[in-house]
Amino acid sequence: MRMVDLIQKKRDGHALTEEEIGFVVTGYTQGTIPDYQMSAMLMAIYLVGMNDEETSQLTLAMARSGDVLDLSAIGGVKVDKHSTGGVGDKTSLIVAPLVASAGVPVAKMSGRGLGHTGGTVDKLESIRGFRVELTTEEFIRNVNEIKLALVGQSGNLAPADKKIYALRDVTATVSCIPLIASSIMSKKIASGADAIVLDVKVGAGAFMKDVEHARQLAETMVRIGRSLGRQTVAVLSDMDQPLGAEIGNAGEVREAIAVLQGGGPDDLREVSLALAAHMTVLGGAYPDFDAARAGLQQSLESGAALETFARFVAAQGGDAEQIRNPDQLPKAEREVKLAADEGGYVEFIDAEKVGLAAMLLGAGRQTKEDEIDYAVGVTLQRKVGDRVEAGDTLALLHANGPHDDGLAMLRSAYRIGPKPPAAKPLIYDVIQ
Repeated sequence: MRMVDLIQKKRDGHALTEEEIGFVVTGYTQGTIPDYQMSAMLMAIYLVGMNDEETSQLTLAMARSGDVLDLSAIGGVKVDKHSTGGVGDKTSLIVAPLVASAGVPVAKMSGRGLGHTGGTVDKLESIRGFRVELTTEEFIRNVNEIKLALVGQSGNLAPADKKIYALRDVTATVSCIPLIASSIMSKKIASGADAIVLDVKVGAGAFMKDVEHARQLAETMVRIGRSLGRQTVAVLSDMDQPLGAEIGNAGEVREAIAVLQGGGPDDLREVSLALAAHMTVLGGAYPDFDAARAGLQQSLESGAALETFARFVAAQGGDAEQIRNPDQLPKAEREVKLAADEGGYVEFIDAEKVGLAAMLLGAGRQTKEDEIDYAVGVTLQRKVGDRVEAGDTLALLHANGPHDDGLAMLRSAYRIGPKPPAAKPLIYDVIQ
């Protein structure tokens, strides 16, 4: 088998076989296929596409290129959740303990962030003492006892995907639905979950800017999951503006705690409840979505979900007192107000620019080597549709260092107009 023949076959619009896809993925991972040939194959896939069978086989080949977790020692249906990413997206901090409080095991691997804010691991590490390095025995024990454990992503989890993604990034082949879908799903398959709920973000602050393309991606990932024996549901949720009010690691933990206490912003609570409801239905805790949502709402109101979060934090070395008293979480030295220049209605908030403002303050990483400042970030005090007068505070910056660039970026994110904008749904669709 020769790579040049496979490139030509795909270029000419033909489907690759399971054996051929395995040859490509193994060869590139092991270094026997050079970058220039893999670049040509990726461009051929970008231009011609892949059918469902090819996409599933590519997913499986990438998943099997490294470690595949065996979670058989954990009782019950293991359910995982993945978000395609957005600004202020701290739903994992809420959904994981909420689902666990219903008795459904959540054995989660999460990564650190590269971009506007930290990833789930970074947010949790803003809690004093919290550790994401657990032995396999600790990980399994915690899930069996608490129904929840979270570790950092293994360096050898789907290494083919990591190598291929780096090449896609420099060959203009990132925005290809079969490649995006197989990249996401390969890590989920390798992580060992029995069922998967996907939160596919749509809008200015998301990778997928419009509902049509987001739906295509969601449908592709659901088909991959099913073809590989995983129950899979995808939720299309809005990311035209940040989710919730907090952008920044410790601030996002505080906001997640507020939701787990039964409060918090309506949009964040509603999206979290929807994701958790689908997860608990897949996990067998409830017969349908409506029953699940009602039961999970009760878990928030009773404090059961918050107590599960505190137990989870303590089991991983964190200071659970910071969960019960979130004012003890890191705080920045000063607050800087962004005031409205004119009266009117908030027409639009560019989520990506808000995220960049937080990164400029130190809440995210521009390179992998950057250190995150857990205390800094942004709090939105006005969101889309809100009425404002000139001089009203639109947002607060929490800063420890220079803030002028962050303030300028945040100012450019807001657009004030004379009329309230048409309301957008929080959830556009559910694919199952």
